Amino acid sequence: MHAIIDWIVQTVGVLGYLGIFIMMLIESSIFPLPSEVVMIPAGYLCAKGEMNLVVVIALGTLGSISGALLNYYLAVKLGRKLILKYGHYVFIKPETLEKVELFFKTHGSFSTFTARLIPVIRHYISLPAGLARMHLGLFCFYTGFGAGIWVSILTFLGYFFGQNEALLNEHLHTISIALIVFIVIFAAIYIWLHKKKERKRSAKKL
Repeated sequence: MHAIIDWIVQTVGVLGYLGIFIMMLIESSIFPLPSEVVMIPAGYLCAKGEMNLVVVIALGTLGSISGALLNYYLAVKLGRKLILKYGHYVFIKPETLEKVELFFKTHGSFSTFTARLIPVIRHYISLPAGLARMHLGLFCFYTGFGAGIWVSILTFLGYFFGQNEALLNEHLHTISIALIVFIVIFAAIYIWLHKKKERKRSAKKL
């Protein structure tokens, strides 16, 4: 793990801000590069004064959106059958696609936001969104909103705890649990507001 982090720090140091954008683009696409090994070292470089915190978060978020858009258009162009047929070449298993499709169908467009905060699912949620031809503006908005939160959390973790791996792991675990609680509460509020809106529409029709 130390070797990977050292390599990421060195790579980001050499490529600079462009490296953050490219790596987060890859992370958000179909290749399973963990965002933790990109944004946490970047946050550490910010703490050292070698990078700007705001620019790092902005480029990390834009990279995530760009990678998600690649997946989106991949699904639009190829369709479900071709993704299932050739997906194993790029780490897409049929059961993984089924899980994210179910997640998308259950939670709708809102899932492109919540999924950005959930490990594994966040890498593939753009595929069912593309297959469903989700409105591109909403897709970018929800993806950017969720990605921005996650990127910010990881960057600040690297900024404050980048030198202490044990403390970093402890806080990352705590934050992961807190995010799950946040998602549940936020989803409950969203569903309640959506049902309230539907009831008003039904009342007007009567």
